[in-house]
Amino acid sequence: MHELAEKYGVTILSNKGKVNKGWAGHVCERFLGLPINSAQSPNFGSWELKSVPIKRLKNGLLSFKETMAITMIDPYHVARTPFEDSHLFAKLQKSVIVARVVGISYSQPTFVHSVTSIDLDEKMFETIKEDYEIIQSCIIDSSRGFSALTGRMGVYVQPRTKGKGHGSTSRAFYARKNFLAKYISLNE
Repeated sequence: MHELAEKYGVTILSNKGKVNKGWAGHVCERFLGLPINSAQSPNFGSWELKSVPIKRLKNGLLSFKETMAITMIDPYHVARTPFEDSHLFAKLQKSVIVARVVGISYSQPTFVHSVTSIDLDEKMFETIKEDYEIIQSCIIDSSRGFSALTGRMGVYVQPRTKGKGHGSTSRAFYARKNFLAKYISLNE
């Protein structure tokens, strides 16, 4: 993927030495002919492309390196929108995930492990809807509100800070590793 990043002019490391966390997803988008964007609607119109890193553990097994950002949380929209009409549901029901094996540092090669589409069965749909409604009720509750959202909420989808952790006021919906494991087989 590093070679493709160079070919498509995707920055992996800024001139300040910071790694662009979204570089691999940007490479996939460019490879598929899509300009980079951050719109809340699915980025290919009928489907959403996501990228998730996986790492090799010392015992040789693969593991998810981190959770997967799904979409930003707009508190005004979430407070007023049922799950079925939400940006979260729109992205999840149309997502394709590119899982990629990464090295210890950004400079080591990264390779596509698998490409998987998300198909929310009834049980998964209901659990994620409950996750959304817990987050929604927190936002609506005048004694808690948007700032009370925490990564401890949700079974499969959690609200977390987006960007520089401490002090960040923005939040996004993230797919937990147990959600990813339902769709991506790592060690079979």
